[in-house]
Amino acid sequence: METLKIIKVGGNIIDDEAALEKFLSQFAHLSGPKILVHGGGKLATQLAYKMDVPVHMLNGRRATDAATLDIITMVYAGKINKNVVAKLQSNQCNAIGFTGADGNTILSKKRLVKKIDYGFVGDIVKVNTKTIRLLLDHDMTPVFCAITHDKNGQLLNTNADTIASELAIALSATFKTELYYCFEKNGVLLSVDDDDSVIDYMDTGTYETLKIRNTFADGMIPKLENCYHALHEGVSKVIIGNATVISNKDQKFTTLYL
Repeated sequence: METLKIIKVGGNIIDDEAALEKFLSQFAHLSGPKILVHGGGKLATQLAYKMDVPVHMLNGRRATDAATLDIITMVYAGKINKNVVAKLQSNQCNAIGFTGADGNTILSKKRLVKKIDYGFVGDIVKVNTKTIRLLLDHDMTPVFCAITHDKNGQLLNTNADTIASELAIALSATFKTELYYCFEKNGVLLSVDDDDSVIDYMDTGTYETLKIRNTFADGMIPKLENCYHALHEGVSKVIIGNATVISNKDQKFTTLYL
């Protein structure tokens, strides 16, 4: 079975032009089929302030009203996605940009209102792999932004870590899927203030123990939940590290396992 790498890039890499250029060069030269998923960085928030659109954060997550969704779509699916695709083309990687609406690739439903109304935020229902597999079979590289749809004409803001995880799970029926989360840190850290305190290997039991001890920063917990969900659903390898982890075998990183 052929190996497919699904790589999510986020954090400060998206906001740092030089770091992004270096990462995309490394990504472009990976051999074999691959998919890139990117987050939005800080550009959407900066644009919202410029347009006098309030930014609402609830429990560390962005609430997405109609005006915010317009900005996110312009930034994620437009500015960032097409910039990434163009840079990959300059590195001889034949990339094509996607939202979940394109090719009906990722179907979501609007998150139900329980205690908090997050607005136009999507929870993934299904990944349709037919179009994705067709592109991969023709040596094209899909580049997904953090936007999906509900099949009723509504775009939805969707967590990029979750998109990467669900893509890896759905495609594991066809490929041996490996999932990489790349951001500015060297991996999962025992201390957020010490970049060298990387946890080399972490199983589910260790994760649960460290979570109870409040070891992780708040943003790391949902990322790790996506990681272990992927492993439980058939993804063969999950790694968290910095931008060089996809090509530098000597780099520190965290390998997760069940």
